[in-house]
Amino acid sequence: MSRRSFLALAAFGVGGCSGAGAGRPPLRLATGLAGGPYGALGDRLAVELRHVGFTVQVLATAASVQNLAMLTDGRADLGFALADSADDAVRVRHQPVSALARVYMNYVHLVVRRTSDIQHPKDLAGRPLSIGVEGSGTAVTAVRVLAAAGLSTPARVSRLGLDESVKALDDGEIEAFFWSGGVPTPALASLGDIRLLSLETLVPTLRRTYGPVYEHASVPVGVYGAAKPVSTVGTPSYLMCRDGLPDEVAYTVTDTLFRARDRLQAPSAPGGRLDKRYAIGTGVVPLHPGAARYYRSVYG
Repeated sequence: MSRRSFLALAAFGVGGCSGAGAGRPPLRLATGLAGGPYGALGDRLAVELRHVGFTVQVLATAASVQNLAMLTDGRADLGFALADSADDAVRVRHQPVSALARVYMNYVHLVVRRTSDIQHPKDLAGRPLSIGVEGSGTAVTAVRVLAAAGLSTPARVSRLGLDESVKALDDGEIEAFFWSGGVPTPALASLGDIRLLSLETLVPTLRRTYGPVYEHASVPVGVYGAAKPVSTVGTPSYLMCRDGLPDEVAYTVTDTLFRARDRLQAPSAPGGRLDKRYAIGTGVVPLHPGAARYYRSVYG
C-alpha cells in the first residue's frame, strides 16, 4: 500500500470512529451538583467531545436519579449515574437506558464533626442529618444505609446538597450528612474538623438485599485528616446514555472518553482511573451496542 493510500485510509478510520467531523448531532450531557465530581468531570468531557466535532450542552442536575429520568424522557442524551440508581432504573423500572462505561468508584461518606459523640451509624437514631438532595444517587444510597443500620428511632432527615450540608453541619443545624463521591472530594478536603464513620459492617447487608452494586471500599489514611483508613461502602459511577443514541455516536463518545482519560482527571482514589477492563463491568445495566463495539475493537 502506498503512503498516500495508507494515510487516506487512516484518515477515514479516525473520521469514522473518533476524530473530528462535520455534521455530528448535538449532545445534552446531564451531570450533577456544583462541588461534586460529576459537574467537574462532565465539563471536561464536554470539552473533549467538542474537540471531535460535537456540540455539547452541559446540564447541571441533582445527579443520578434525575439524570436517568432525563435520559428516559429524552431531555438528555448522556448522563452520569451511580450503579445502584442505574440498576434500579433497568431492573426495577425498565427505563430505556444503557451504559457506555463504568467510570470510577464513588465512596459513601457519612460525615460528622471530629468531636461528635456519634461513633456508629446506629447512633444516628433521632438525630438531624442530611441524606442528599432530592433526585440524587446519594439520597438513594443513604436511605438504604440507614435501613441497613437498623436505627432504633428514625433520624430527622433533611435533603440538602453538598455545599448546603457542609454549612448546616458547621452551623450546628445537622449532626451528620451523607455524600457519595470520589476521594478526596474537594469541598470536604478543605474542612479540618470532620471525620467519616465506618460503614464496613453494613456492606454484607446491602449486598444481600441489592446485589453487587455495593462493594467494600476504604478511604485511605490521611484523607480528611484521618489517622487510619476508614472502611465504607463503594458504589461505581457509570456514564449512561439513552437507548436511542445512534450506535456511531455511542462508539465515538466511548472512544473519546478513553482517548482523553488523562485529561479528564477522574477521581484518583483506588478504582478511580479509567480502565477499559474495569469499564465493562456494569452488572445488569446493558452496554449500549455502540460502546460494546468499541470494547470489542479494543480487545480484538
